[in-house]
This record gives sequence, C-alpha cells and structure tokens, in this order.
Amino acid sequence: MDHDVPENAPPGIDTSTPSFARVYDYFLGGKDNFAVDREVADMVMGLVPEAPVVAQGNRVAIERAVTYLAGEAGVTQFIDIGSGLPTSSNVHQFARAAAPGSRVVYVDNDPIVLAHGRALLTETGVATFIQGDLHEPEKIFNDPALDGLLDLGRPVGVILAAIVHHVPDERDPGSVVRGLLPFLPPGSHVMLTHLHDAGDDPRVEEAKHILQSGLGGSYFRHSSEIEGFMDGLTILEPGVAHVTAWRPDGPAGPLEHPLHSQMVAVLGRKD
Repeated sequence: MDHDVPENAPPGIDTSTPSFARVYDYFLGGKDNFAVDREVADMVMGLVPEAPVVAQGNRVAIERAVTYLAGEAGVTQFIDIGSGLPTSSNVHQFARAAAPGSRVVYVDNDPIVLAHGRALLTETGVATFIQGDLHEPEKIFNDPALDGLLDLGRPVGVILAAIVHHVPDERDPGSVVRGLLPFLPPGSHVMLTHLHDAGDDPRVEEAKHILQSGLGGSYFRHSSEIEGFMDGLTILEPGVAHVTAWRPDGPAGPLEHPLHSQMVAVLGRKD
C-alpha cells in the first residue's frame, strides 16, 4: 500500500482524527485516506498483517447479498446506510449487473465520504448520495432525493455493512436496526455485516484494542447477539455466517483465512 498519498482534503475535513471509513478504504487499497488513518491501520496490520482480508470479505458478502436480492428476490431498490467511501465495486454496480433497472441511494454522515460519493457515485436515475445518520431513520426516508429515486411502496433492500458494530451497547443497536423497519414495506430485506467476537487469538485481541481506542468504538459481538439485532425479520439461510462462508457460489468449505471469522453476515426479510 502506498504511504505517499497526498493529503488533499476537501474544506472542513479533519485530517487529525482517524475515520473508520478511511481506514477501511486503506485496507482495500484505496487512496482516500490520510496519515492519521494509515497510522491506525498500520498498527493493526503490525499485529495482524492479514487484517485487510476482513474488509475484502465484507465486500464479498455485500456482493452476494445484493446479487441475490436483485437477481432472485426481485428487489431492485437499495439503500446503503453507512456506505463508506466508493470502491472499485459498489452496490449499484452489483445490483445492475443482476437487474439492469436497479436503483440505489447511498447514505453516510462523514463529510469526506459525502464529497467523494457525490462526485463518483451519483448517476441520474440510477444512484444518488444523501447525508444521513443510522440513528435518524425518519430523515433518511423523508429525504427528497431518496423519494425522487425510490418507490417506498415496493420492497427495498437495506444494506448495513460494517456500521452496526459502531453502535455502543448503551445506544441499543438492536433498537437502532428495528427503527428502520416501520419505513420498509413487506418484502423488504435488511443485510447486516458485523465484527464478530471469535475470542481466541491474542493478536486479534490487541488489534481490537487499537481499533476501539483509535476509532472511538468498534464493538466485536457474539453471533447470538448479532442475530438478535434482526428481531422482526425472518432470517434467511444460512443465518449468521462468516462473510466468506455466507452463500458462496460453490460449497462453503473451510474458511479461506482464520481472520474471516472476525466478520459475519446475515440477511433478513420483512414479511
């Protein structure tokens, strides 16, 4: 990964504080990150050199879920909440490869994500990027840009990738997820990925500490707790599963890498 990335931040962007979206971008080999983000990422990779495989596995699970929803479930409208920085492959590209008429609204509250997302992902009649917060669903679903692109009378696929694990216990992440459901018509789906507490690798334990101290909160939780966040939805097979083992094209087989156990995926349907 290239450390000589110019520190060209849009006006108003704080480059003195690390951002999970930018650390994640660095793990994926992106360029939209700053020295402070790379410092946190490098500390994690100093302990666990394979850490980027978690971010890569997360993208694999998103692609599989969106492809299934657009191609088999007939869901061609998506809302990606906490979308993060654009990558080489994004939700609208996955969706339109499976169903060409698909439309996507990206949502984030990070100013640098908004700046890059609006510049790179906005496409008339296909995708738009709005400012919003997972904790304020009414503002997301009442945004005029969302209303102009999506029909909330038809099923929607909501993507919550690597965002709920930033909600602390005292804010009740389960209620945060359930707060989205009244806005979704029957037949809608929610896909969630979350850091998983596998609990048996001391290197990973130290990496957790770095993430939690450097980024202000990244909570690793047990699969039963993550499953509970989906209350009110019918969880589809295979339930809560490690990202690389979640609906692979062929037999799941063994995990490609032990660190893939640090991120799980789950998909639920509103009946």
